[in-house]
Amino acid sequence: MAKLFWLEAVLPLGIIAGMLCVMGNAQYYIHRAAHGRPKHIGNDVWDVAMERRDKKLMDQFSGAQT
Repeated sequence: MAKLFWLEAVLPLGIIAGMLCVMGNAQYYIHRAAHGRPKHIGNDVWDVAMERRDKKLMDQFSGAQT
């Protein structure tokens, strides 16, 4: 029985790992519900500006085609 002393740490580590997973998934689902798509990792102000620019260019391009 003396060799199973590490077993005492398994339950608290499992609880901590489970809570981290719950918090991460909660952020994912809340962001997806609010914005309609998952959050891109590393999406900063520059990426947002380029996405807006690309969308505007695509809208202008599709308007010119019709």
